[in-house]
Amino acid sequence: MRHLYRCPLRWSDMDAYGHVNNAVFIRYLEEARINFLFRPDKEFKQGSVVARHEIDYKRQLVHRHHPVDIELWVSEIRAASFTITYEVKDDDLVYVRASTVVVPFDFEAQRPRRITAEERAFLEEYTDEADEEAVAA
Repeated sequence: MRHLYRCPLRWSDMDAYGHVNNAVFIRYLEEARINFLFRPDKEFKQGSVVARHEIDYKRQLVHRHHPVDIELWVSEIRAASFTITYEVKDDDLVYVRASTVVVPFDFEAQRPRRITAEERAFLEEYTDEADEEAVAA
């Protein structure tokens, strides 16, 4: 299963050519990730930090008044980190493909922590394997 976030575009996102500035895409990914991880029904209650981003810019996104879709899913789950993969797109037109390595973090102890069983179960719902199982069923 994939999570969908409809990201609004803002005037301040534009560069001098009327395109969304490449640096702004980091903020878009952050908004989508927060929307995914911190929901009332399921969330990473102890928090998390970003360890790494990788971004492939595919084409320019021209500023407009309607949102752009950000689909995200979990592509890897390890003992103390997981990777979120994203596509920023309109239907079949992809502007950005990206991934973020996220580390669960205990802010009171000021150190990384392991993923809990509850968090792992939540993340597994959004893996490619979960998509394949749903198609096979």
